[in-house]
Amino acid sequence: MDVKLILLILMLFGMMTLLIFALSGPSASKVQSRRLAAALARHSATGETQIEARMRKAIATHRPEASPLTSLIPNPENLAKRLRMTGKKWTLNQYMIACAIITLLVAGLGLFRGWAPLTALFVGTAAGLGLPHKYVSILIARRIKKFTINFPDALELMVRGLRSGLPIAETLTVVSTEVPGPVGEEFRLVTERIKIGKTMDQALAETAERLGTPEFQFFCITLNIQRETGGNLAETLANLATVLRQRAQMKLKIAAMSSESKASAWIIGSLPFIVFGLISWINFKYMSSFFTPDPAGLFGLSLMQLVGLGGMGWMAIGVFIMAQMINFEI
Repeated sequence: MDVKLILLILMLFGMMTLLIFALSGPSASKVQSRRLAAALARHSATGETQIEARMRKAIATHRPEASPLTSLIPNPENLAKRLRMTGKKWTLNQYMIACAIITLLVAGLGLFRGWAPLTALFVGTAAGLGLPHKYVSILIARRIKKFTINFPDALELMVRGLRSGLPIAETLTVVSTEVPGPVGEEFRLVTERIKIGKTMDQALAETAERLGTPEFQFFCITLNIQRETGGNLAETLANLATVLRQRAQMKLKIAAMSSESKASAWIIGSLPFIVFGLISWINFKYMSSFFTPDPAGLFGLSLMQLVGLGGMGWMAIGVFIMAQMINFEI
């Protein structure tokens, strides 16, 4: 039997095993024990046990799960933080299973198209590590953008609550229940941290560290300054909401003025790779010189591979320069 066929069968078998492992779900006995413990904690008469139950739930939520796949991650805390920033209930185990499935799928497809096993493994590994990372980055950017858009509305809701006589902690609860989307979710996490014993400064600092947006950091700084110096908090938050809206309008103007340059950069940067991929898919023998090593060449690379690497380097420099030309700090 051909070696490529054997490798393809093994990759398909591994992918099916990972899918079964991902969709199998947790143990029924463990789920039942957790539900019983949660029910006992809810119906307990003392407030101390309720606080302990909330703390156990928070610790269990933020604890990275241990598995053979997650043990390969060099910094699991950072990856778990990125997954929480997406707003999805994804775990490290699910993320690594998705990476492994994409790696096996791309490598098996490359073997089916006639690639060398080493080339198929390299391309599959790059796709398995790069595509999920890029997808998570897109989800994070999309969620932060939605948070930034709706955050001034939350500040105005807090202003109305403060002017009606509500304390700042109560206005945070109102925002967490009334404002939809990521703003309500983040404020809900802030109120939950306050309930389990953390101060408002600590809860807001954790949210600011996870989001990393200047808008929410402005909000935290405003609360700290007002707490130290005093003054009308409602008026300060109203001015902050106005500044954030003007900041958003300036971003939209810059995006509109630089849209043509961004489109040109995307087209110039992606068109060679798209053409290379299409030609490789249609007629792989024509592009086989890019995938065939040359023992007599420099570092074992053929002349076409060296030319391709040089072209990619110059293209990367050009795309970097264009990206810096249209990058504006507000």
